[in-house]
Amino acid sequence: MALSGAQRRRARLLSDLKNSPTAIFGIAVIILVALAAILAPVLTPYDPVSTDLLTRLKPPVPLKGSDPAHLLGTDALGRDILTRLVYGARVSLLVGIVSVMISGAIGVSLGLMTGYFGGWFDDIVMRLADIQLAFPFILLMMAVMAVIGPGLRNLIMVLGVTGWVTYARLARGQVLSLREKEFIEAARSIGAGHMRIIFRHILPNALGPIIVIASFAVASTIISEATLSFLGLGVKPTTPTWGMMLSEGREYVRQAWWLTTLPGLCIAITVLGINLLGDWLRDVLDPRTLLEKK
Repeated sequence: MALSGAQRRRARLLSDLKNSPTAIFGIAVIILVALAAILAPVLTPYDPVSTDLLTRLKPPVPLKGSDPAHLLGTDALGRDILTRLVYGARVSLLVGIVSVMISGAIGVSLGLMTGYFGGWFDDIVMRLADIQLAFPFILLMMAVMAVIGPGLRNLIMVLGVTGWVTYARLARGQVLSLREKEFIEAARSIGAGHMRIIFRHILPNALGPIIVIASFAVASTIISEATLSFLGLGVKPTTPTWGMMLSEGREYVRQAWWLTTLPGLCIAITVLGINLLGDWLRDVLDPRTLLEKK
């Protein structure tokens, strides 16, 4: 029985995935972090913000002076490190994914419209993009967060709105290379409207590079969130995040190394897993790779 086109694509992706141990490792890391975030109340009985000064600065098991009730130790206020790590994963993944969805939706929409219609609208949007790119990204985010104040919702909106430029420029470039192709001319010749051409014919053919960029953007957004939280400009201080844990532990680096090492490892491993998945997606969605395998 002959396989359909969709079935052949799925079979090829699974075959490529089986031959890529780094991609499998990246997916495994992402799944583990996501499960830890979702099952945080099940994995630990502690409240991530409740304090207990009688158990402060307990080292991880099995170090001397550790408490079996706190496997990864406690911080300067007696809060369980494991609890704060798994709840911090919620914030990192939420900020990373939702911010990328917002910036991707804004940027791709603008890129499709500017690339297809051109004219004065294209000039205005691209000049706005150039103006935003003239400012260092982290300084721009710091300035905006300092004005509107810390908070999870504010952080997501700032990261989402300021990240649209990359998607807009990429989508615009894809549209410019596709809008004069034969299948687009054929769609015009049978009376297809502009919106149908853009969203039914151009967008599906431009999604590959956009998906790759979005996967890398999730990792960079997680780092941006940790940076802003470290500087006190991210979420509110009572919210457990990896960046906030790094900031709180820097004063105890010599006597309690686990306060900064463990959240730092969580950030590094999560970002590594997402980047490894992004590398694999870049390879399998590269048009040159697809042509070689046909």
